[in-house]
Amino acid sequence: MSKRDLRKYLTELNKKQLEEQVLALYEKFSAVKTYYDFVFNPKEDSLLKECKIRIYNEYFPQKTSGKARKPKMRRSVAQKYIKHFSLLGVDPFVIGDVMLFSIEIAQTFSAERLVKQELFYKSMFNSFEQAVLFMIANGILNEFKTRISAINDEVVRQNWFNREEFSAIIERFEY
Repeated sequence: MSKRDLRKYLTELNKKQLEEQVLALYEKFSAVKTYYDFVFNPKEDSLLKECKIRIYNEYFPQKTSGKARKPKMRRSVAQKYIKHFSLLGVDPFVIGDVMLFSIEIAQTFSAERLVKQELFYKSMFNSFEQAVLFMIANGILNEFKTRISAINDEVVRQNWFNREEFSAIIERFEY
């Protein structure tokens, strides 16, 4: 069904029928429920806090039963939150904050423990590039310049094999 057909169908419904349609969608699809829950009660602060805790725990997991857990270092956890926040329409500043936070936590981890997987560094570069592009697209790059520079400085300080690529991002966008 095209958007045009849907619009035509919806205009043919009376108010009560339209309400029933929305309520049915709300009950049947969790994504619709999540969307409306956020629209009517946008607790961005609590969502951001929960998100940062989950990302932090990917690199610095909490001990359970006195045992230290192994870090999983999954970039996908942050990516899922970023996608979820984008779908909900969360403020771009919050999304930008999460994007940079995930890189900063990974850098904190790599400063403490040697990471031998080349994929880790490539993944962090991809996250960095995506963050900068997102911020440019949303006109918020200037507000994050200090953190972006700090990330690049830390990449150089830690001597990541792809440090030139990080610096090239900054140079490419006349940062």
